[in-house]
Amino acid sequence: MQIETATHGDLLEVTPKGRLDSNSAPALEKVLLERIDAGQSKLTIDFGSVDYISSAGLRVLLMAAKRTGAAKGRFSMHSLSPEIREVFEISGFLTILKVYPDLNAALAAQ
Repeated sequence: MQIETATHGDLLEVTPKGRLDSNSAPALEKVLLERIDAGQSKLTIDFGSVDYISSAGLRVLLMAAKRTGAAKGRFSMHSLSPEIREVFEISGFLTILKVYPDLNAALAAQ
């Protein structure tokens, strides 16, 4: 899995690419925790290039959302494919995490 980051004002966009599973989730967790611990409290995850997510990936997202919330920040996701969106629906994550159709919508919500 590749992980790219981009800054849009005070919002950090993290773009994982590939499968987000038990093998790759620790790498995403490391990137997110390093940024959150460094004071980055507004994050959005671009799921446009993620083709699979497991429970390990969901756990990382939930942990990052809790940490940013504790820091009075914001955590969101955008550009979910129909397959990834279905996983979030089934797991109940769509009711607890902010999801936007694209980056522009995530930026507008800041």
